[in-house]
Amino acid sequence: MAFSVTFTGASTIPVTGSGNAYRVWSYKVEGLNAEIPVGQRMTLALPSTVVVLDPSAFPTVTAVADTIVWRDPQSSQQYAAAKAAAAGSVTIAFVASARQSQGMVQLFKSTPGNDFVSVPFTTPPGTTSSHSHSLVMPAGGAPVYTGRPVYDFVGTLPYASEAFGVYQPLSNWIGATSGMAAAAVHPTSPFGGLTTLDRFRGAEARALTDAALQALAQRYKDAAGGALSPVGLVNLFREYFFEFDTFLGTPAGHIWVSPGGTVEVVESSTRRTLVEKVTEQAEETTRRTEESLTEQSDVADAVKEDNSSDTKLGVSATGGVNAKIYHADASASFSTQNTVKRGSETTHKHTRTQTAKATSEIKRNFKTTFKTVTETTDTSSRRYVLNNTGDELVNFELRRKMRKVGIQLQHIGTRLCWQIHLPDPGRELGLGDMVHVVQAPDLSSVKKPEEIPVPENKQIPFHFDIEFRHDSGPDDEAEETYLPNPTNPCRGLHENNVPLVDEVDDTIQFCFDRPLPPVPEGYRFSQIASLDKHGAQVTFADPQVDVDRNIVTLRLTYANFQGRKSLPFDAVLLYVPTQDAMEKVQKLNDKAKTEYQEEVRRIQHAAYGEAVRERLRMVSSLRARPAEDLRSEERRTVFRKLIRKLPGDQYPQDPANPHPPYLEAGQIQQYFDVDEMLYFVAPDFWRPGPVSTPTATSTGRYPVPPLEEPVAPGGGAPLPLAGQTVAGWYSRAERYQSPEEWRVNYLISEQTRPAPLGSSLGWLIQIDADERRNEFLNAAWVKAVLPIRPGQERAALAWLAKVEGEAGFDLPYALQDDDPDTYRDKTVGQVLELLAGHLQSLAGENLDQALAAEMVFENGFDPLEGGFRPAEPYQVFDQWVEVLPTDQVVAVQVKYDPKSGQQL
Repeated sequence: MAFSVTFTGASTIPVTGSGNAYRVWSYKVEGLNAEIPVGQRMTLALPSTVVVLDPSAFPTVTAVADTIVWRDPQSSQQYAAAKAAAAGSVTIAFVASARQSQGMVQLFKSTPGNDFVSVPFTTPPGTTSSHSHSLVMPAGGAPVYTGRPVYDFVGTLPYASEAFGVYQPLSNWIGATSGMAAAAVHPTSPFGGLTTLDRFRGAEARALTDAALQALAQRYKDAAGGALSPVGLVNLFREYFFEFDTFLGTPAGHIWVSPGGTVEVVESSTRRTLVEKVTEQAEETTRRTEESLTEQSDVADAVKEDNSSDTKLGVSATGGVNAKIYHADASASFSTQNTVKRGSETTHKHTRTQTAKATSEIKRNFKTTFKTVTETTDTSSRRYVLNNTGDELVNFELRRKMRKVGIQLQHIGTRLCWQIHLPDPGRELGLGDMVHVVQAPDLSSVKKPEEIPVPENKQIPFHFDIEFRHDSGPDDEAEETYLPNPTNPCRGLHENNVPLVDEVDDTIQFCFDRPLPPVPEGYRFSQIASLDKHGAQVTFADPQVDVDRNIVTLRLTYANFQGRKSLPFDAVLLYVPTQDAMEKVQKLNDKAKTEYQEEVRRIQHAAYGEAVRERLRMVSSLRARPAEDLRSEERRTVFRKLIRKLPGDQYPQDPANPHPPYLEAGQIQQYFDVDEMLYFVAPDFWRPGPVSTPTATSTGRYPVPPLEEPVAPGGGAPLPLAGQTVAGWYSRAERYQSPEEWRVNYLISEQTRPAPLGSSLGWLIQIDADERRNEFLNAAWVKAVLPIRPGQERAALAWLAKVEGEAGFDLPYALQDDDPDTYRDKTVGQVLELLAGHLQSLAGENLDQALAAEMVFENGFDPLEGGFRPAEPYQVFDQWVEVLPTDQVVAVQVKYDPKSGQQL
């Protein structure tokens, strides 16, 4: 027997949409006609790691129509077999991974009575016959398919685009505005006298022979010199997004279905952070949410969102489209070719990082939860039903569908610009003041205590009798009148002065002690309010009360009992509450009042806390104003400050003159594209001057002065509810550790969104604005850049020479690499004229420029060789591919080796 096996190649699968992950692999087995008659089945044995697809999946591929594929579970091999259509040879073809490898192959022949016999073979040229040989074969494992190559998508039109630019200041021209600002910062320096525009005009300024100008140029030489220059170049670019291909990514879940079983798969895709589980008996309902830095599911939308919120970008409107402008280093070269190249490099670095960040955020954005249930549930999510009608266990991988998006960058134009620095840009912008009425707390559930009345005075009636107590004398009938005995006032005396009769004087008792009734508890005796003698002919001294003995003493001063043996008296005794009784009642009242006030305070405090939480929730949920409106306001306030910087001979600004300088305004609009003005914000840490140490009354680093605020109960800082500024709603001074350490803290709750950027820094926060506005409000200064209209470069440059002076114009221009030869041996002023003339000539070719800038929309995607090259004017110069997940999941049937556990 002499068999040979030859690898004849791997060809693409002739099926539309099959992709490049798999190939049709072909092997030719040759032998004698007697050894391989017509209908003879020959079999190749391959390693089990090679994934060979079922030929029945490709019914239209004739090469594998007669191929049989099976796997031997008892060995580490799988087999591909075919029958001979003609004597002497058999072609065995099968579909496997496109990746190529090398491995050991065996050849088997089917014989009557013995279906499987290993036969020796050779692999030409020049090998010896053996039962196994090393041959080219498919690589083991399933192929990693990431879609078709980019060249398959030539001509694809972009589905989205984003315009932006790179701004580069041009050095060597010392502008009057920046020069005078530097002089104001350093008034005692050698250039401190540069306070008027005239110092930047004339021959000395042009040649830079003025000592002050020389000192200024020396102080800010090299890279910082770009800040002195009033001009720069903006290179505009456009980013295109192309839809390329889709493929299946990593598994997102796994499901198995038993024979005859049915599984319902519920898929829900959300993006929130709240996780809530509700379990009832054996059924579980789960809602999962996830939040990331971006809310967009497409890289183009994510890039637009990132650009609109990036505080490091200047904003302009180019051709009716908002163009985001990046700031590059100052350029010493005035060549448009050089600035385009440097701008393209800056653009490549930023956009490549930006889209990578955006796609990584989008990858984290999708979270899919799969539930396996055995009964129908009420859900709004997608539901899939998987049935297994076979007699074997079936496994499914749930794999995420991925998108491949191509991105290209193209240069679309260059503009000459005027730049100027303006301090404190947000000072004139008003802030939104939220109207929030806090309702009074409901105190109806708190019963107001009834006040215990103060004990009243008591009047107690007291009756007593005065007996006629006769001691001596004849007046036993009590008919005589008695007066106090001179020698004893407690004895009544009636003198018997009848002549010739020796009679003894009558005496009676004149002092009487009578016990008083018991003193009421909590009272003390005060006085005898009244004493009624019932018409008796008696007089008496003021009664005396012995409080300790509780008796009253009555001493008569005149008495005539008129024949009665006793005289009745009725008194009214006045008792008043004791001090202890009064204090006891007062304490009881004070206690009840205190308890009532404490309950009211507790309810008011709870209501106050809820009101604070409600205000925070309302502030946090306020809808932000449209970013376009905020940028328009900022652009207007910046331009307002810029106009005020203009000298009076170029734009009169006399408030007493009622006539507006509309001709000068028209001239400015003729030279400069006012609507496309862009600006760059300097971070707040550049703000000059020390930051004050927080105190008990601090409301932030740059607060708006608040109105008069009520003081919190018990003193201390004003309540945030009473705040009259937006800073008061977000921040409040609090003390830590000692009276000397205060911090301006911001208020949050579990219902609020993360506090705005700058809250920990004490920034002034506009609650209905975005991050860019808050950065703008607290910025140290702003750099305004005003593009010159195409075709007006020479006229605008002449106008700028009147506004910014001509300092440095006569200095020799330092020729840079790749500068045009026409710049050689020229002065700075002459090169500026050449640059303006070149840009003005380009404006005359506006139609060609427009066609070049729009060629991507006309011709579609054109692969860029090498991926990146320094930009040529109006050319595509950068290209890369991003992979994005989708919210779609595909169920793919898979099998596993029960021994190794590996996927087959």
